[in-house]
Amino acid sequence: MATEDRIPTEVDRVAEEWVDTLVELDPTTATYIGRVEHGHRLPDYSPDGHAARVDAVRTALAALRAATPSDAVDRITVADLGSELELALERDAARLHLRDLNVIASPAQEVRDVFDLMPTAGTEDWERIAARLAAVPDAIDGYVATLREGIARGVVPAVRQVHEVAEQARRTARPDGFFPSLVRHAGDIAGDSLRRELDANAELAASAYSHLAEFLDAELAPEAGTVDAVGRETYALQSRHFLGAVVDLDETYEWGIEELARMVAEQESVAREILPGASVAEAVAHLEADPARKLVGTDALQRWMQETSDRAVEELGATQFDIPAEIRRLECLIAPTQEGGIYYTGPSDDFTRPGRMWWSVPEGVTEFDTWREKTTVYHEGVPGHHLQIGQAVVNRRQLNTWRRQLAGTSGHAEGWALYAERLMDELGYLDDPADRLGMLDGQRMRAARVVLDIGVHLGKPRPDGQGTWTGEYAFDFLGANVNMPPEFIRFEVLRYLGWAGQAPSYKVGQRIWEQLRDDVRRREGDAFDIRAFHSRALALGGVGLDTLRQALAA
Repeated sequence: MATEDRIPTEVDRVAEEWVDTLVELDPTTATYIGRVEHGHRLPDYSPDGHAARVDAVRTALAALRAATPSDAVDRITVADLGSELELALERDAARLHLRDLNVIASPAQEVRDVFDLMPTAGTEDWERIAARLAAVPDAIDGYVATLREGIARGVVPAVRQVHEVAEQARRTARPDGFFPSLVRHAGDIAGDSLRRELDANAELAASAYSHLAEFLDAELAPEAGTVDAVGRETYALQSRHFLGAVVDLDETYEWGIEELARMVAEQESVAREILPGASVAEAVAHLEADPARKLVGTDALQRWMQETSDRAVEELGATQFDIPAEIRRLECLIAPTQEGGIYYTGPSDDFTRPGRMWWSVPEGVTEFDTWREKTTVYHEGVPGHHLQIGQAVVNRRQLNTWRRQLAGTSGHAEGWALYAERLMDELGYLDDPADRLGMLDGQRMRAARVVLDIGVHLGKPRPDGQGTWTGEYAFDFLGANVNMPPEFIRFEVLRYLGWAGQAPSYKVGQRIWEQLRDDVRRREGDAFDIRAFHSRALALGGVGLDTLRQALAA
């Protein structure tokens, strides 16, 4: 990474103004990047709020087009921010906001999830939480108004998603649900008056989620779509959104089938190393019966995650990567939810909040297999998301706030994380056949969901030749290709059905990262240095994969 300060340019000014606009219109974005000035607010999810965001996109795009790039950094910003803003207008024209409801990443979750990132150390922190809790009812009312407009226009989500999100909302609304549990943590930090305010506002927030559940059940569900698939046109938009690249969806589907077959063959070979003559299922059963490879309870899981991450940071920082001091700390935490996801949140811009790996453990799940999950820690931590995203934040001397904190796509980030998993295998961290089987289990799942996601949403022929894809077949297909508890399988498939285009971005992103590395290796020949390639690529910060391709080819 460059060590000299770069003088901000006209393009940087446009990008910084766009960040300021985003945090004003979407205060959850402010919290995500560690800005507290809007921490008492929530976004306006109403139709008027959406219209204001679209107007802001048009204004920012006009300003960006009028700005003259000064150098290579500017040219990347113009290409990537311009592409993102243009796609936002296309998504608006497709009215995707009117059907924005799914089990993992829609306003129904965003309103609750932002509280996970809010500081809780002092009285002022809890005052902001109290104010934001009071804002939950208006945020939910605005969201309901948008979904009602979708009903009126015939633009609705699939009924399967509606039922699932209604159940999530009911859990959040319980007297012992998230909001009352959150405010109990204030303890002695808050005085009596503030504690009463927190309790009252937590009740208001919970009540808002109860109203959301009622609306979903009574109004949206009867009007919702009966088909899970979004269709080719919408899917193409979503694919571009999550990749920052245009891919041939039909070719990618066929590649996914081939990649899945390769993963199956590799898994079968490793299974025989674990237990001579064993199938994958038999090898998995053998490992699951080994108490030395099992963790019991979330406390043990959290400690193991932290120890595994700390060891990777120390060792890779000494031999493979230049890991700045600011990102040598990664917090591994059990999420306060029980939805089944594993995810990373980046550090705040000033690093007062470190990067964090979160594990949302489903209710009733108490045992965890280390051989299955070791690669997950590398995926979320170092050399995966934490190295990639944290290093971009460190590179503030060269990158504006948008490039450091907000730019990038799932394909860039998740593709890198899968690339990092394979890299750890190459570096010897997965030499234990059991750990390698766990990595391949994850890679097989990512290949399977390329096939599943494109297959179900585009109505492709099923790999077994028995007709075309349906939502029901998706559950059977994933269950046949992963070694996961039923609770995880169910959540994963529901996520794919409701969040079209996101799941393939992992494996497709990995494919593009590997293609780019190989392209640079061929071009540079004997001069190619893999560490220099990684440093150059990560120094760019988050970008779409088409922008990354252009930058590395320059």
